[in-house]
Amino acid sequence: MSREGAPGPIRANTVFDLHSHTTCSDGALEPRELIARAAEKGVDVLAITDHDTIDAYRNRGPLQDGPTLVSGIEFSTHWEHIGIHVLGLNIDLQCEAIRAGVRFQTAARQERARRIGENLAKMGIADAYEGAARLARGSYIGRPHFAQYLVDIGRVRSLDTAFRKFVGDGKAGDVRRHWAAMPQVVEWILEANGIPVLAHPLKYKLTRTRLKRLLGAFAAAGGQGMEVVSGQQNPQQTAGMAQVCADLGLLASRGSDFHAPGSPWAELGAGPPLPPHLTPVWERFA
Repeated sequence: MSREGAPGPIRANTVFDLHSHTTCSDGALEPRELIARAAEKGVDVLAITDHDTIDAYRNRGPLQDGPTLVSGIEFSTHWEHIGIHVLGLNIDLQCEAIRAGVRFQTAARQERARRIGENLAKMGIADAYEGAARLARGSYIGRPHFAQYLVDIGRVRSLDTAFRKFVGDGKAGDVRRHWAAMPQVVEWILEANGIPVLAHPLKYKLTRTRLKRLLGAFAAAGGQGMEVVSGQQNPQQTAGMAQVCADLGLLASRGSDFHAPGSPWAELGAGPPLPPHLTPVWERFA
């Protein structure tokens, strides 16, 4: 099968988590560990959406039970100088377009990591690239690896501080220009018969007007959905995202954006259900 499988008949209480990460990108759990934890947390349908790679689907090994897997990826891109992420859900993992996209983004990510290392070196932080590469253990090098290196050498006390001072948005680690453009990312997903979904829109800290502009550009490029629920949210946040989704006629998705145990706001299966008046993205899974 080119896809991992559609969820089959959907019960009213089916738990979907369509956004999660493994050690193949910047997550803490191996693919099989992630799947086992999802089962423990009551997730029925899971998408592994590692950043710019589909390696988790090759490295997970055979499955005996657990949640239904829906193939996925999370592409990095940009819009009006803002770094954004686009999920590709229910993609054909054998499609050459996805493979080409992964190759392009892998090269871009490698160059980005080197640039981050150079930027940190200018700030007096030596060997950051090498330190992050060791922490990545052969997987892609991401900003969390640089953040952990800064903690390990005693430059900062916590990952939060590392992001706030060194590798977060607007800091030395914020290097975006190497990514493929948003229309190209959407095209890769569509060519793989997948559904392009804008990830965690609240994280971009945009005004409602500007978020609608972003989503309008996304839809014009072929984007089809947005995450209405991303991890734990308050009711006002969920209602606001639901209204934007309905106004623009987009499919609605939900996911935890799980990276590691110990983050209850992004635990597998976490977050409220989708509001019932929206069209869930999983209704379009074949």
